[in-house]
Amino acid sequence: MIPENIQAVKERVRRAAQNVGKNDRDITLVCVTKTVGVPQIEEAIAAGVTDIGESYVQAAEIKYKAIEHRARWHLIGHLQTNKVKEAVQIFDLIHSVDSLKLAEEISKRSAGLSYPKKILIEVKTSEEATKYGVPPEQVLPLLEKIAELPNVRVMGLMTMAPFTENPEESRPYFQRLKKVAILVSAKSIRNVKMDYLSMGMTQDFEVAIEEGANILRIGHAIFGG
Repeated sequence: MIPENIQAVKERVRRAAQNVGKNDRDITLVCVTKTVGVPQIEEAIAAGVTDIGESYVQAAEIKYKAIEHRARWHLIGHLQTNKVKEAVQIFDLIHSVDSLKLAEEISKRSAGLSYPKKILIEVKTSEEATKYGVPPEQVLPLLEKIAELPNVRVMGLMTMAPFTENPEESRPYFQRLKKVAILVSAKSIRNVKMDYLSMGMTQDFEVAIEEGANILRIGHAIFGG
């Protein structure tokens, strides 16, 4: 069932990208594995998955021991500063940086690596109290400070739209993130790129693609549950 689900998602991605003149090969499918174990991850990798996403460092540590670098690892959940030391050893891209303090800790803990740690800035595009992220108007001032850190590289932005059954209701939040990315790009900040927009999940990823997403975080459509 997992291989069939992956192919179905990839076909939906292909169609959504084609509809707006994009190439689906430029869109990264992050298979969210927080609800499943190593056997299901192995099955997904065998079916062609190259990127996996986890929300919690502690859970990722267990799975990483089995999978290691047979896939690229994405941290998509909130990162506490006391978990940064472990996180920088596992994750290729950290999606959820939402403060200078956290970025500073990532830079500090990445000093021994042979390359700067790639991060995304999580932007709070909704008013939901449960959502993490930097308010849109605070993104530029934060980036100007993070740009000075030696061991991190900002590669783009991430957001989470409120859960809804109607994908169209997610569109304004994705549009808000895209506007922030355009504003940041215009400033040409050193060590800051807007290569990636991480937005869109099972319920709304086609709308996210239409609004500029090139990293999708999809779990339920692949693993069910």
